[in-house]
Amino acid sequence: MMTREYPPEVYGGAGVHVTELVAQLRRLCEVDVHCMGAGRPGAFAHQPDPELADANPALSTLSTDLRMARAAEGATVVHSHTWYTGMAGHIAALLHDMPHVLTAHSLEPLRPWKAEQLGGGYQVSLWVERTAVQAADAVIAVSAGMRDDVMAAYPALDPARVHVVKNGVDTSMWHPGPTDPRGSILRELGVDQARPMVAFVGRITRQKGVPHLIAAAHRFDPEVQLVLCAGSPDTPEIAAEVSAAVHGLADKRGGVFWVRDILPAQQIREILAAATTFVCPSVYEPLGIVNLEAMACETAVVASDVGGIPEVVTDGVTGTLVHYDSANPGAFEADLAEAINTLVCNPGMARAYGAAGRQRCIEEFSWARIAEQTLEVYRTVST
Repeated sequence: MMTREYPPEVYGGAGVHVTELVAQLRRLCEVDVHCMGAGRPGAFAHQPDPELADANPALSTLSTDLRMARAAEGATVVHSHTWYTGMAGHIAALLHDMPHVLTAHSLEPLRPWKAEQLGGGYQVSLWVERTAVQAADAVIAVSAGMRDDVMAAYPALDPARVHVVKNGVDTSMWHPGPTDPRGSILRELGVDQARPMVAFVGRITRQKGVPHLIAAAHRFDPEVQLVLCAGSPDTPEIAAEVSAAVHGLADKRGGVFWVRDILPAQQIREILAAATTFVCPSVYEPLGIVNLEAMACETAVVASDVGGIPEVVTDGVTGTLVHYDSANPGAFEADLAEAINTLVCNPGMARAYGAAGRQRCIEEFSWARIAEQTLEVYRTVST
Protein backbone atom coordinates (compact mmCIF):
# COMPACT_ATOMS: atom_id res chain seq x y z
CA MET A 1 0.00 0.00 0.00
CA MET A 2 1.58 3.28 -1.12
CA THR A 3 0.32 6.55 0.30
CA ARG A 4 1.50 10.04 1.04
CA GLU A 5 -0.45 10.17 4.33
CA TYR A 6 -0.57 7.69 7.18
CA PRO A 7 -1.16 8.22 10.91
CA PRO A 8 -0.25 10.36 12.65
CA GLU A 9 0.25 12.51 9.53
CA VAL A 10 -3.28 12.53 8.09
CA TYR A 11 -4.85 15.75 6.86
CA GLY A 12 -7.26 14.79 4.08
CA GLY A 13 -9.79 12.28 2.85
CA ALA A 14 -7.24 10.10 1.05
CA GLY A 15 -5.32 9.66 4.28
CA VAL A 16 -8.46 8.70 6.17
CA HIS A 17 -9.34 6.23 3.39
CA VAL A 18 -5.96 4.51 3.52
CA THR A 19 -5.93 4.39 7.33
CA GLU A 20 -9.33 2.73 7.59
CA LEU A 21 -8.84 0.48 4.56
CA VAL A 22 -5.51 -0.88 5.82
CA ALA A 23 -6.98 -1.66 9.24
CA GLN A 24 -9.70 -3.78 7.64
CA LEU A 25 -7.52 -5.31 4.90
CA ARG A 26 -5.05 -6.58 7.51
CA ARG A 27 -7.83 -8.86 8.73
CA LEU A 28 -8.00 -10.39 5.26
CA CYS A 29 -4.43 -10.37 3.92
CA GLU A 30 -0.89 -9.21 4.65
CA VAL A 31 -0.42 -5.47 4.03
CA ASP A 32 2.82 -3.46 4.07
CA VAL A 33 2.30 0.30 4.13
CA HIS A 34 4.82 2.62 2.48
CA CYS A 35 4.23 6.29 3.23
CA MET A 36 5.97 9.65 3.00
CA GLY A 37 7.39 11.63 5.89
CA ALA A 38 8.80 10.82 9.30
CA GLY A 39 9.18 7.30 10.60
CA ARG A 40 6.19 5.82 12.44
CA PRO A 41 4.96 2.46 13.71
CA GLY A 42 3.09 0.20 11.33
CA ALA A 43 4.57 1.62 8.13
CA PHE A 44 7.77 2.07 6.13
CA ALA A 45 8.38 5.80 5.79
CA HIS A 46 10.29 7.35 2.90
CA GLN A 47 11.79 10.81 2.47
CA PRO A 48 12.85 12.73 -0.65
CA ASP A 49 16.40 12.85 -1.92
CA PRO A 50 18.17 15.45 0.29
CA GLU A 51 19.50 17.13 -2.84
CA LEU A 52 15.88 17.80 -3.89
CA ALA A 53 14.49 18.77 -0.49
CA ASP A 54 14.12 22.42 -1.56
CA ALA A 55 13.14 21.70 -5.17
CA ASN A 56 9.69 22.06 -6.66
CA PRO A 57 7.41 19.75 -4.61
CA ALA A 58 6.67 17.66 -7.69
CA LEU A 59 10.36 16.80 -8.07
CA SER A 60 10.88 15.96 -4.41
CA THR A 61 7.76 13.78 -4.57
CA LEU A 62 9.16 11.86 -7.54
CA SER A 63 12.42 11.25 -5.72
CA THR A 64 10.46 9.74 -2.83
CA ASP A 65 8.48 7.64 -5.31
CA LEU A 66 11.71 6.06 -6.57
CA ARG A 67 12.65 4.99 -3.06
CA MET A 68 9.17 3.56 -2.49
CA ALA A 69 9.30 1.63 -5.77
CA ARG A 70 12.59 0.00 -4.82
CA ALA A 71 11.19 -0.98 -1.40
CA ALA A 72 8.16 -2.72 -2.92
CA GLU A 73 10.13 -5.79 -3.98
CA GLY A 74 8.46 -9.00 -2.87
CA ALA A 75 4.87 -7.75 -2.88
CA THR A 76 2.10 -9.56 -4.76
CA VAL A 77 0.22 -6.38 -5.70
CA VAL A 78 1.17 -2.72 -5.39
CA HIS A 79 -1.67 -0.32 -4.58
CA SER A 80 -1.07 3.42 -4.89
CA HIS A 81 -3.22 6.37 -3.82
CA THR A 82 -3.29 9.81 -5.49
CA TRP A 83 -0.74 11.19 -7.92
CA TYR A 84 1.74 11.52 -5.07
CA THR A 85 2.45 7.78 -5.13
CA GLY A 86 1.11 6.92 -8.60
CA MET A 87 4.57 6.91 -10.11
CA ALA A 88 5.90 4.77 -7.26
CA GLY A 89 3.25 2.18 -8.05
CA HIS A 90 3.87 2.41 -11.80
CA ILE A 91 7.64 1.97 -11.51
CA ALA A 92 7.29 -0.78 -8.90
CA ALA A 93 5.04 -2.69 -11.31
CA LEU A 94 7.61 -2.39 -14.10
CA LEU A 95 10.61 -3.08 -11.90
CA HIS A 96 9.27 -6.04 -9.95
CA ASP A 97 6.77 -7.45 -12.50
CA MET A 98 3.70 -7.08 -10.30
CA PRO A 99 0.19 -5.73 -10.96
CA HIS A 100 -0.53 -2.12 -10.06
CA VAL A 101 -3.87 -1.01 -8.61
CA LEU A 102 -4.37 2.77 -8.42
CA THR A 103 -7.08 4.48 -6.40
CA ALA A 104 -8.11 7.83 -7.85
CA HIS A 105 -9.28 10.10 -5.03
CA SER A 106 -9.26 13.11 -7.34
CA LEU A 107 -8.00 13.93 -10.82
CA GLU A 108 -5.29 16.45 -11.61
CA PRO A 109 -6.88 17.72 -14.87
CA LEU A 110 -9.95 18.72 -12.84
CA ARG A 111 -7.91 20.70 -10.32
CA PRO A 112 -6.28 23.49 -12.36
CA TRP A 113 -5.91 25.62 -9.23
CA LYS A 114 -3.07 23.25 -8.23
CA ALA A 115 -0.89 25.35 -10.51
CA GLU A 116 -1.03 28.03 -7.79
CA GLN A 117 0.57 25.56 -5.39
CA LEU A 118 2.97 23.67 -7.67
CA GLY A 119 3.80 26.17 -10.41
CA GLY A 120 5.39 24.24 -13.27
CA GLY A 121 5.19 21.17 -11.07
CA TYR A 122 1.50 20.97 -11.93
CA GLN A 123 2.48 19.92 -15.46
CA VAL A 124 4.61 17.20 -13.85
CA SER A 125 1.72 15.98 -11.67
CA LEU A 126 -0.52 15.88 -14.76
CA TRP A 127 2.04 13.71 -16.55
CA VAL A 128 2.54 11.46 -13.53
CA GLU A 129 -1.16 10.81 -13.10
CA ARG A 130 -1.79 10.27 -16.82
CA THR A 131 1.11 7.80 -17.08
CA ALA A 132 0.17 5.87 -13.95
CA VAL A 133 -3.57 5.72 -14.62
CA GLN A 134 -3.27 4.63 -18.23
CA ALA A 135 -0.79 1.87 -17.40
CA ALA A 136 -2.44 0.57 -14.21
CA ASP A 137 -3.86 -2.94 -14.23
CA ALA A 138 -6.89 -1.63 -12.34
CA VAL A 139 -8.13 1.82 -11.38
CA ILE A 140 -10.42 2.24 -8.38
CA ALA A 141 -12.74 5.25 -8.42
CA VAL A 142 -14.27 6.28 -5.08
CA SER A 143 -17.68 7.01 -6.63
CA ALA A 144 -19.63 6.37 -9.82
CA GLY A 145 -19.29 10.08 -10.60
CA MET A 146 -15.54 9.74 -10.17
CA ARG A 147 -15.52 6.79 -12.56
CA ASP A 148 -17.23 8.98 -15.18
CA ASP A 149 -14.58 11.64 -14.60
CA VAL A 150 -11.78 9.08 -15.01
CA MET A 151 -13.18 7.87 -18.32
CA ALA A 152 -13.70 11.43 -19.56
CA ALA A 153 -10.16 12.49 -18.59
CA TYR A 154 -8.53 9.31 -19.92
CA PRO A 155 -10.74 8.00 -22.76
CA ALA A 156 -8.09 5.52 -23.93
CA LEU A 157 -8.50 3.59 -20.67
CA ASP A 158 -10.29 0.25 -20.94
CA PRO A 159 -13.59 0.70 -19.02
CA ALA A 160 -13.33 -2.87 -17.73
CA ARG A 161 -10.25 -1.86 -15.73
CA VAL A 162 -12.07 0.90 -13.84
CA HIS A 163 -13.86 -0.25 -10.67
CA VAL A 164 -16.02 1.67 -8.19
CA VAL A 165 -15.17 1.10 -4.53
CA LYS A 166 -16.60 3.91 -2.42
CA ASN A 167 -15.20 5.54 0.68
CA GLY A 168 -16.53 4.47 4.05
CA VAL A 169 -16.97 5.61 7.62
CA ASP A 170 -16.41 4.02 11.02
CA THR A 171 -19.77 4.50 12.75
CA SER A 172 -18.35 3.37 16.09
CA MET A 173 -15.90 6.27 16.02
CA TRP A 174 -18.22 8.84 14.40
CA HIS A 175 -21.43 8.86 16.40
CA PRO A 176 -23.92 11.27 17.97
CA GLY A 177 -23.77 12.42 21.56
CA PRO A 178 -21.93 14.97 23.69
CA THR A 179 -18.37 14.87 24.96
CA ASP A 180 -17.27 15.14 28.60
CA PRO A 181 -17.62 18.91 29.19
CA ARG A 182 -14.26 18.96 30.98
CA GLY A 183 -12.56 18.29 27.64
CA SER A 184 -15.05 20.03 25.37
CA ILE A 185 -13.61 21.88 22.37
CA LEU A 186 -16.91 23.75 21.98
CA ARG A 187 -16.68 24.98 25.55
CA GLU A 188 -13.06 25.98 24.96
CA LEU A 189 -14.03 27.95 21.85
CA GLY A 190 -16.93 29.65 23.62
CA VAL A 191 -19.68 28.25 21.39
CA ASP A 192 -23.18 28.78 22.80
CA GLN A 193 -24.73 25.31 22.55
CA ALA A 194 -28.20 26.72 23.13
CA ARG A 195 -28.01 28.44 19.73
CA PRO A 196 -27.94 26.78 16.28
CA MET A 197 -24.50 26.03 14.89
CA VAL A 198 -23.21 25.30 11.39
CA ALA A 199 -19.92 23.43 11.03
CA PHE A 200 -17.34 23.09 8.29
CA VAL A 201 -14.29 20.83 8.35
CA GLY A 202 -11.75 20.89 5.54
CA ARG A 203 -8.53 22.20 4.12
CA ILE A 204 -8.16 25.70 2.71
CA THR A 205 -7.97 24.90 -0.97
CA ARG A 206 -9.91 26.06 -4.02
CA GLN A 207 -11.51 22.64 -4.21
CA LYS A 208 -13.28 22.95 -0.85
CA GLY A 209 -15.10 26.20 -1.67
CA VAL A 210 -14.31 27.94 1.63
CA PRO A 211 -14.67 31.49 0.18
CA HIS A 212 -18.18 30.58 -1.05
CA LEU A 213 -19.16 29.44 2.44
CA ILE A 214 -17.88 32.62 4.05
CA ALA A 215 -19.75 34.72 1.49
CA ALA A 216 -22.92 32.72 2.16
CA ALA A 217 -22.50 33.15 5.93
CA HIS A 218 -23.25 36.88 5.60
CA ARG A 219 -26.84 35.76 4.89
CA PHE A 220 -27.17 33.26 7.72
CA ASP A 221 -29.90 33.81 10.30
CA PRO A 222 -28.49 36.12 13.03
CA GLU A 223 -28.82 33.32 15.62
CA VAL A 224 -26.59 30.95 13.64
CA GLN A 225 -23.02 30.37 14.80
CA LEU A 226 -20.32 29.17 12.38
CA VAL A 227 -17.52 26.85 13.48
CA LEU A 228 -14.96 26.84 10.70
CA CYS A 229 -12.33 24.11 11.08
CA ALA A 230 -10.17 25.18 8.16
CA GLY A 231 -6.39 25.02 7.96
CA SER A 232 -3.47 23.71 5.88
CA PRO A 233 -3.81 26.33 3.11
CA ASP A 234 -2.45 25.34 -0.28
CA THR A 235 -0.76 28.69 -0.87
CA PRO A 236 -0.02 31.92 1.00
CA GLU A 237 -2.38 33.69 -1.40
CA ILE A 238 -5.45 31.62 -0.55
CA ALA A 239 -4.50 31.74 3.14
CA ALA A 240 -4.55 35.55 3.00
CA GLU A 241 -7.80 35.57 1.01
CA VAL A 242 -9.63 33.35 3.50
CA SER A 243 -8.19 35.19 6.49
CA ALA A 244 -9.46 38.52 5.17
CA ALA A 245 -12.86 37.01 4.42
CA VAL A 246 -13.23 35.45 7.88
CA HIS A 247 -12.23 38.64 9.65
CA GLY A 248 -14.61 40.62 7.42
CA LEU A 249 -17.42 38.25 8.39
CA ALA A 250 -16.57 38.43 12.10
CA ASP A 251 -16.63 42.23 11.92
CA LYS A 252 -20.27 42.11 10.76
CA ARG A 253 -21.71 39.33 12.91
CA GLY A 254 -20.95 37.43 16.08
CA GLY A 255 -20.62 33.70 16.56
CA VAL A 256 -17.77 33.09 14.12
CA PHE A 257 -15.19 30.60 15.39
CA TRP A 258 -12.20 29.81 13.19
CA VAL A 259 -10.07 26.80 14.14
CA ARG A 260 -6.89 26.69 12.06
CA ASP A 261 -5.16 23.79 13.81
CA ILE A 262 -5.78 20.16 12.87
CA LEU A 263 -7.92 18.87 15.73
CA PRO A 264 -7.94 15.31 17.10
CA ALA A 265 -10.74 13.15 15.71
CA GLN A 266 -12.64 13.13 19.01
CA GLN A 267 -12.87 16.93 18.97
CA ILE A 268 -14.01 16.97 15.35
CA ARG A 269 -16.65 14.39 16.30
CA GLU A 270 -17.88 16.64 19.09
CA ILE A 271 -18.24 19.57 16.69
CA LEU A 272 -20.02 17.50 14.03
CA ALA A 273 -22.39 15.89 16.54
CA ALA A 274 -23.32 19.24 18.08
CA ALA A 275 -23.90 21.03 14.78
CA THR A 276 -27.41 21.79 13.56
CA THR A 277 -26.06 21.18 10.08
CA PHE A 278 -22.75 20.41 8.43
CA VAL A 279 -21.95 22.33 5.26
CA CYS A 280 -19.84 21.10 2.34
CA PRO A 281 -19.48 23.87 -0.27
CA SER A 282 -16.94 22.01 -2.46
CA VAL A 283 -16.60 22.97 -6.11
CA TYR A 284 -15.00 19.58 -6.84
CA GLU A 285 -15.43 16.49 -4.67
CA PRO A 286 -15.08 12.87 -5.85
CA LEU A 287 -16.99 11.67 -2.77
CA GLY A 288 -16.23 13.56 0.46
CA ILE A 289 -15.51 11.40 3.50
CA VAL A 290 -16.28 14.28 5.85
CA ASN A 291 -19.91 14.20 4.68
CA LEU A 292 -20.08 10.58 5.80
CA GLU A 293 -18.50 11.49 9.14
CA ALA A 294 -21.10 14.21 9.71
CA MET A 295 -23.93 11.88 8.71
CA ALA A 296 -22.62 9.19 11.06
CA CYS A 297 -22.87 11.78 13.84
CA GLU A 298 -26.58 12.19 13.01
CA THR A 299 -26.08 15.65 11.56
CA ALA A 300 -27.97 16.97 8.54
CA VAL A 301 -25.74 17.93 5.61
CA VAL A 302 -26.05 20.86 3.22
CA ALA A 303 -23.70 20.27 0.30
CA SER A 304 -23.00 21.23 -3.28
CA ASP A 305 -24.21 18.78 -5.92
CA VAL A 306 -20.79 18.21 -7.50
CA GLY A 307 -18.90 14.99 -8.16
CA GLY A 308 -19.79 12.03 -5.98
CA ILE A 309 -21.56 14.03 -3.25
CA PRO A 310 -25.06 13.07 -4.50
CA GLU A 311 -24.05 9.42 -4.00
CA VAL A 312 -23.61 10.18 -0.28
CA VAL A 313 -26.12 12.93 0.52
CA THR A 314 -29.66 12.02 -0.52
CA ASP A 315 -31.46 15.28 -1.23
CA GLY A 316 -34.51 15.69 0.98
CA VAL A 317 -33.67 12.57 3.00
CA THR A 318 -30.25 12.99 4.64
CA GLY A 319 -29.69 16.63 3.74
CA THR A 320 -30.01 19.27 1.06
CA LEU A 321 -28.07 19.47 -2.20
CA VAL A 322 -27.37 22.92 -3.63
CA HIS A 323 -26.55 23.32 -7.30
CA TYR A 324 -23.09 24.70 -8.06
CA ASP A 325 -22.45 26.54 -11.32
CA SER A 326 -18.97 28.00 -11.71
CA ALA A 327 -20.44 30.67 -13.98
CA ASN A 328 -22.78 31.92 -11.25
CA PRO A 329 -21.11 31.66 -7.82
CA GLY A 330 -23.38 34.33 -6.37
CA ALA A 331 -26.46 32.18 -6.90
CA PHE A 332 -24.69 29.22 -5.27
CA GLU A 333 -23.82 31.30 -2.21
CA ALA A 334 -27.37 32.62 -1.89
CA ASP A 335 -28.88 29.15 -2.26
CA LEU A 336 -26.39 27.71 0.24
CA ALA A 337 -27.46 30.28 2.83
CA GLU A 338 -31.15 29.64 2.11
CA ALA A 339 -30.74 25.86 2.55
CA ILE A 340 -28.94 26.32 5.85
CA ASN A 341 -31.48 28.83 7.15
CA THR A 342 -34.30 26.45 6.23
CA LEU A 343 -32.84 23.67 8.37
CA VAL A 344 -32.04 26.04 11.22
CA CYS A 345 -35.67 27.19 11.25
CA ASN A 346 -36.89 23.57 11.08
CA PRO A 347 -34.95 21.64 13.74
CA GLY A 348 -37.30 18.67 13.42
CA MET A 349 -36.41 18.33 9.76
CA ALA A 350 -32.70 18.63 10.59
CA ARG A 351 -33.00 15.87 13.20
CA ALA A 352 -34.86 13.61 10.76
CA TYR A 353 -32.19 14.14 8.10
CA GLY A 354 -29.51 13.38 10.67
CA ALA A 355 -31.12 10.12 11.79
CA ALA A 356 -31.57 8.99 8.18
CA GLY A 357 -27.97 9.89 7.42
CA ARG A 358 -26.56 7.75 10.21
CA GLN A 359 -28.70 4.79 9.15
CA ARG A 360 -27.44 5.17 5.58
CA CYS A 361 -23.84 5.12 6.80
CA ILE A 362 -24.42 1.94 8.80
CA GLU A 363 -26.12 0.14 5.93
CA GLU A 364 -24.01 1.22 2.95
CA PHE A 365 -20.61 2.59 3.93
CA SER A 366 -18.84 0.12 6.24
CA TRP A 367 -15.06 -0.17 5.86
CA ALA A 368 -15.23 -3.98 6.24
CA ARG A 369 -17.36 -4.15 3.10
CA ILE A 370 -15.02 -1.78 1.26
CA ALA A 371 -11.98 -3.88 2.22
CA GLU A 372 -13.65 -7.00 0.79
CA GLN A 373 -14.40 -5.16 -2.46
CA THR A 374 -10.79 -3.95 -2.66
CA LEU A 375 -9.46 -7.46 -2.09
CA GLU A 376 -11.65 -8.68 -4.93
CA VAL A 377 -9.97 -6.13 -7.23
CA TYR A 378 -6.58 -7.50 -6.13
CA ARG A 379 -7.73 -11.00 -7.04
CA THR A 380 -8.90 -9.78 -10.43
CA VAL A 381 -5.49 -8.38 -11.40
CA SER A 382 -3.54 -11.31 -9.91
CA THR A 383 -5.17 -14.08 -11.97
